[in-house]
Amino acid sequence: MAVYALVDCNNFYVSCERVFNPALEGKPVAVLSNNDGCAVARSAESKAIGVPMGEPAFKLRHLVEQHGLILQSSNYALYGDMSERVMSVLATFAPGAEVYSIDECFLDLDGLSVPDLTEWCQHIRATVKRWTGIPVSVGLGGTKTLAKLANRLAKTSPRANGVLDLASHPGWVEPALKRTPVRDVWGIGRNYAGHCGIHGILTAYDLTRAEDGWVRKTMGAVGLRTVMELRGIPVHTLDTEPSDKQTTCCSRSFAESVTGYEHVHDAVLTFASRAAEKIRADGLVAGALQVFAYTDRFRRDQPQVSLNAMVRLAPPTDATPRLIAAAVSGLRSAWRDGYAYKKAGVILIDLVNPANIPRDLFSPAPETGARSRALMAAVDGLNGRLGKGAVGYGLIPKDAPWQMRCGNRSPNYTTAWSDLPVAKA
Repeated sequence: MAVYALVDCNNFYVSCERVFNPALEGKPVAVLSNNDGCAVARSAESKAIGVPMGEPAFKLRHLVEQHGLILQSSNYALYGDMSERVMSVLATFAPGAEVYSIDECFLDLDGLSVPDLTEWCQHIRATVKRWTGIPVSVGLGGTKTLAKLANRLAKTSPRANGVLDLASHPGWVEPALKRTPVRDVWGIGRNYAGHCGIHGILTAYDLTRAEDGWVRKTMGAVGLRTVMELRGIPVHTLDTEPSDKQTTCCSRSFAESVTGYEHVHDAVLTFASRAAEKIRADGLVAGALQVFAYTDRFRRDQPQVSLNAMVRLAPPTDATPRLIAAAVSGLRSAWRDGYAYKKAGVILIDLVNPANIPRDLFSPAPETGARSRALMAAVDGLNGRLGKGAVGYGLIPKDAPWQMRCGNRSPNYTTAWSDLPVAKA
């Protein structure tokens, strides 16, 4: 019998902040998105005082004054490193593991000789907490969808104490389905939940009783697979070997709107450089590049415009100079004066393994490609040792108006030597 466990980090971004700043324990904390925009993670205490997910920071100021809400700028370098540490620990507990997101991991427990899965999962929780400082919850089920559902209940039920095993207790599945609103089922979005509500399908249990033909007609084959999993029929297997990326994007909303071409140009140059580093780390090359910029859609009092340009790359490349040149060329061709731009970005498309690209008359000579690869390897190596951005293309001022706002960001405790925590006597 298939048994899956979903291990989910509790309030992950907040938990990462608390590992290195214990003074945040027991206090209402919210982590903000890029540019200190809106709440993307909330502690249990901040939820209790009414902080909604996605609430803009300026609407939370009254809670700062009234309830001592602490607003933290996001620190994705820290969160990414802490995620790797948690996933490394989890991988030691099962023969198969799928990292589903930065704070979630599926474990395949099929055939694992464990007398009491609940006790064993409590051991997982204790080990992750002891080795990384991050609290986690565990849900178990005969399918990945049921494991996801069990995890949600494990977080919210005091009796579960962080672990709910629906795989070993089939009699618990029906009550769990009845306690889960259909909108909270993994894979059921807001639109599908609305369609279900119109037809009287309010819980996950109601969804399991729906006719297959109606489910397929309303939610397609994907929705039907979700229903099959809720019925205990495994459809989704563990994805332990993720496929290569098809695209990668580097973009940002600016702290301040900018009108000058030079500011957007500098931002696009920076984004193209970072996107190039990403695909080199994955061993891929890009066959096309898309550059975009647009104005603040929420400022109805200002004229609106959206710039977009696609540039083909022949042959495909991962070289920063070529990608920068393509991005700047696309921006220049699409540029329009007289607008206040709020966001820009670069998307690398048609990513492939360079070994799979056939040679043609227009391919660079082998020695030319070798020189380019050596140069990029040297740049990446220096940035790896000296810190991101130590070596780059173009001199970008640190006070550029498009730079990200992060007024209350914690140090990069685990990824920068200069930010190592210091223990005081």
